[in-house]
Amino acid sequence: MKGVVLAGGLGTRLLPLTRITNKHLLAVYDQPMIYYPIQKLAQAGIQDVIIVTGGNSSGDFLRLLRNGKEFGLRRLHYTYQEGEGGIAEALGLVEEFAEGERVVVILGDNIFQDDLTPYIKSYEKQKQGAKILLKEVPYPERFGVAELQNNKIIKIIEKPKQPKSNYAVTGIYMYDQEVFSVIKTLKPSDRGELEITDVNNYYLGKNTLTYDVLPGWWADAGTSFAAYFRAITLIRDLRLKKVDSKNKDSSIAK
Repeated sequence: MKGVVLAGGLGTRLLPLTRITNKHLLAVYDQPMIYYPIQKLAQAGIQDVIIVTGGNSSGDFLRLLRNGKEFGLRRLHYTYQEGEGGIAEALGLVEEFAEGERVVVILGDNIFQDDLTPYIKSYEKQKQGAKILLKEVPYPERFGVAELQNNKIIKIIEKPKQPKSNYAVTGIYMYDQEVFSVIKTLKPSDRGELEITDVNNYYLGKNTLTYDVLPGWWADAGTSFAAYFRAITLIRDLRLKKVDSKNKDSSIAK
């Protein structure tokens, strides 16, 4: 299993912060945003990871992340996406890196509270197909939304005006090697992008798409200033909770 972190785009929704840097290099409390998805992959035992970046700050990723050894990775690769052709287009760039293996794909501005290891291990036992993780959210119309019936996904709709459920598709996707063939058949949406929702619906149509619902929080940090601030606040609270717990344990030991 190999890891893919997608960190392209121009980050226009976070201007002027992104005028001179890629949004994935912005700080989220005490770490650059890009650290969080890499750490989740490493925590799950994935040691070969590729970063898909773009824009004028692509070289900064290499200066920041170097060879990935500090994350416990065996290899950290880089590739470049020209323009903003969508998540599926970015994923299509890593076919050679995947070398026929399955891939776990995380959007570089998505931060998860939960350890993703159980879900990735569960997917490894899946014979074929894809897996996505859902999260119940108050404003599902901002995301791809899974329409559920009898605990089964019957359709995924990208940013629906009237969502059929509150379950958003989070920015982590797991695919077998067929995904690259699927991407080559896609046509650009009205936004001019190759949509990852079309990829997921392909697997859904083959009845090889599975899902789990995340219990912990999920932050899509790059979509707005409010979302960015929420991510910072969530990480801050998590760090402070750990400090309080550590201090409490030290007090008990004394």
